[in-house]
Amino acid sequence: MSDQASLTSIKDTTANPAPLGLLGFGMTTVLLNLHNAGFYSLDTMILAMGIFYGGIAQIIAGSMEWKKNNTFGTTAFTSYGLFWLTLVALLLMPKLGWWDKPQEGGMIAYFIMWGIFTGVLFIGTLKLNRALQFVFFSLTVLFFMLAIRDYVGSAMHPTFAKATGWEGIVCGASAIYTGLAQVLNEVYGRTVCPLGPVQKA
Repeated sequence: MSDQASLTSIKDTTANPAPLGLLGFGMTTVLLNLHNAGFYSLDTMILAMGIFYGGIAQIIAGSMEWKKNNTFGTTAFTSYGLFWLTLVALLLMPKLGWWDKPQEGGMIAYFIMWGIFTGVLFIGTLKLNRALQFVFFSLTVLFFMLAIRDYVGSAMHPTFAKATGWEGIVCGASAIYTGLAQVLNEVYGRTVCPLGPVQKA
């Protein structure tokens, strides 16, 4: 009689971390881009959101996605959580005298690299739902618009700078919708807020 391997199936009963990550990203993005659109100045409200909700909360969500064996979610949430922390560091470190501010063109390169990274992740969302596709597409556009804004200069082209802020508000709002839709759909056990069809393999 041949030996047979004993297989144990473990049911995953942990919560879906995606809403936390999406809301951490979306709410922080909306608040920052309300500043970019000219509604108020850059202050501690935005920086605190960038550190704690946009940054730390997304890293937590990414760690939870890792436990769910979700490579896409782990990569996305952890990366964007660290994006917010690096952005806050870039703003604060020069003011604290810890390091020089980025050289001319440095932030352009920074936003372009994040735009490329997000564009590749957008390709991954083509196998996911329409709501996530919109979030990642609009975020890709936002990063490249930020790079163009810094290249041409906000003072020289204030209309484009404000348009960039409005695009960021739309992007952030779409992430908020996607996150809250997942929460409500799970609570009610049915589709309360549609996310769009999932592409079949």
